[in-house]
Amino acid sequence: MEITGQTNVLSQRFGSGSIDGLGRELGQFVVTSMEIPWRLVRDRLGAKPAAVLMVDSLELDVVERQIAAAPPCDTVLAVGGGQAIDLGKYMAFKRGCRLVTVPTIVSVDAFVTPKAAVRRNHRVEYLGGASPDPLVIDYDLIRTAPRQLNIAGVGDLLSIHTGTFDWELAHRAGRDAAEPFSADDVRRARDILRLVEEHADDIRQVTDAGLQAIVDGYLLINTVCLPAGHYRTEEGSEHYLFYELEERTGRAFIHGQIVGLGVYLLSRLQENRHAEVVSLMDRLGLEYQPADMQIDHDTLVASLTNLRSYVESRGLWYTVINERPITATWIDDALRGLRFA
Repeated sequence: MEITGQTNVLSQRFGSGSIDGLGRELGQFVVTSMEIPWRLVRDRLGAKPAAVLMVDSLELDVVERQIAAAPPCDTVLAVGGGQAIDLGKYMAFKRGCRLVTVPTIVSVDAFVTPKAAVRRNHRVEYLGGASPDPLVIDYDLIRTAPRQLNIAGVGDLLSIHTGTFDWELAHRAGRDAAEPFSADDVRRARDILRLVEEHADDIRQVTDAGLQAIVDGYLLINTVCLPAGHYRTEEGSEHYLFYELEERTGRAFIHGQIVGLGVYLLSRLQENRHAEVVSLMDRLGLEYQPADMQIDHDTLVASLTNLRSYVESRGLWYTVINERPITATWIDDALRGLRFA
């Protein structure tokens, strides 16, 4: 599938070994990372950074203090997973610096999206805006991450299944004035789901082609969402369950896995080809069971019971959560096929 249009990526480098010597091109640079990914790349850059900011928390006050204390730089080099990339994006935005992203895992699409997902009192807020120049995809480097975490990268693509349904539902209810409905955007987004299906075996095996399919999927969804000015085609009720659970537990989850749990449950509430999308998640090898994320039965019941109140109190986009009741009977039936911590 050809990628044309806005992707939020100013330049890109794909291929094994593409990280080698990168530091020599960056002038004075500051790294945002975490212990394991930084250990993997530090001796391959060919230059030493002015500072390394390790992600401690994405709470906004913590992030602001880290950035204020960092030395001057020409470039922010964000190395790692979603949290390291988000810290790098926010710093590049605040400093007006060049951003270079080197994902060491593709479990979340943070390395191609413009805004940084920071937290204020454990609540997700998307702030700032930065574009990687370049985005560096080193297949062998990414494969050093646990296989299941890379497979989790399909979560933000599978969410198209529920997100587009929610947008259609909002349109029928006359609740899409702020994000006017586009049937063409829905069609293009669902084409990306077909890309995932076509490469399901490669994604499960984390081959070069599988990793590239995930990255291409992220780039393609940007070509739909950036011109529209919103992410309605891939963010809906499935993400809202994740937001509620994160606030409830005070924990950070593997993004694609928790979104996968949302797709599992909310596609059922939508009566939206539930068995079909669950079969695809199983074929991909995505871990979406509550037990995989140490979520116990009572916590998930409480989250689902509170979900409509949570969505309405925050003025989130109109979705199936606003339209169909989540009853105790429905919860009992929906959770029967899941495994718990």
